[in-house]
Amino acid sequence: MPRIGLCQIGSGDDPGANLDLVRAGVTAAREGGAEVVVFPEATMARFGRPLGPVAEPLDGPWASAVAALAAEHDVVVVAGMFTPADDGRVRNTVLVTGGGHHLGYHKIHLYDAFGFAESDTVAPGTKPVTFDVGGTVFGVATCYDVRFPELFRALADDGADVVVVPASWGAGEGKREQWEVLVRARALDSGCWVLGCGQADPAASGIEVNPNAPTGIGYSTVSDGFGRVRAQLGAGPETVVVDVEEAVAAKAREATGALANRRL
Repeated sequence: MPRIGLCQIGSGDDPGANLDLVRAGVTAAREGGAEVVVFPEATMARFGRPLGPVAEPLDGPWASAVAALAAEHDVVVVAGMFTPADDGRVRNTVLVTGGGHHLGYHKIHLYDAFGFAESDTVAPGTKPVTFDVGGTVFGVATCYDVRFPELFRALADDGADVVVVPASWGAGEGKREQWEVLVRARALDSGCWVLGCGQADPAASGIEVNPNAPTGIGYSTVSDGFGRVRAQLGAGPETVVVDVEEAVAAKAREATGALANRRL
């Protein structure tokens, strides 16, 4: 099963500078043996700035540069970006590129919660997305999606044993606890490994950001299908490489019956 690198970075306003963070993260994760390298939601540009001016299609310069990095290092890169929507808004897109892939998952569940209205500027996606690396099927979800177990069960039904969740989690009282519980719960719901890769907490690096925007809290978390935390980072920028086992996902599903025993 592919080794997976999680690169917890702190994106800024400039897509070009953020591309440098991707380059450094891919290099570090590849040195650790990673074959899939995951970055947070909004890797292209952080929330709290106008998104329309930075949005590009999947064949645009930013995604093409990430694709070139993936090819150079022979990895699959998963990273959050923004693509244009037909109605003048943007889509919150997770780019998957490398290993014969170049595609995007458009975030389905938009963060209209805790006083933030993502749907004002972002159009929702409609379709779950999976991709294959070396025979292992990966599902993709984004940040607020983690509150919706139906998506994770649908990805498991589509063959996923691993779900990667790029995130830019909003700060606030109890939000870290919610993040950790939700990552573990979605793993239990689906029997999948769930790998939540979040934006680093800007405060951990002394960076001032728009306090009303979800700009990250860190604490990227890896849970197996039994809800056990297998790895967790701190608040600041950091990279970790983890091994996950398909057999654990199969054992979790058999033991809990969470998929087989559904009635609704």
